[in-house]
Amino acid sequence: MILGFDFDRLHFCSTDAVCFVRGLNDTPKITALLLAPGVTAQGIITVALAMLPGGLFSARRVAETISHKITPITHGQGLLANLVTALPVIFASKLGMPVSVSYVSVGSLSGIGLVSGKADTGVIGSIVLTLSYAAICAAALYYVAIGASLQ
Repeated sequence: MILGFDFDRLHFCSTDAVCFVRGLNDTPKITALLLAPGVTAQGIITVALAMLPGGLFSARRVAETISHKITPITHGQGLLANLVTALPVIFASKLGMPVSVSYVSVGSLSGIGLVSGKADTGVIGSIVLTLSYAAICAAALYYVAIGASLQ
């Protein structure tokens, strides 16, 4: 207990805020997919089946990386990380910006780790590299599938 605050309990309560913003931010994206013209039940099932292996084989690894490998934190720092995750996502959702709650969370944990001097910069670097690689692959696939036909 610091300054009359029980950071352990507040930390657990702040996880509710992250769960709330995950639903707040993801629900409109899923709804848009369901309501988009030309989207069929078969298409949605195909996408879900394509995502299934990633969830089955990588979800635990991603959760372990975010929760344990970026930086060790105290409950007070966890409370701060959750609040710093929740607030920008709330504002992004209000503006209709589809942000990744996971990447916002990684950013808040990385910031805490870098300031405290306990960040694993190799883990942070691999996350940044993964994001960069995904952006390059998406740009290349978009160019091949769509961009080349526009010329």
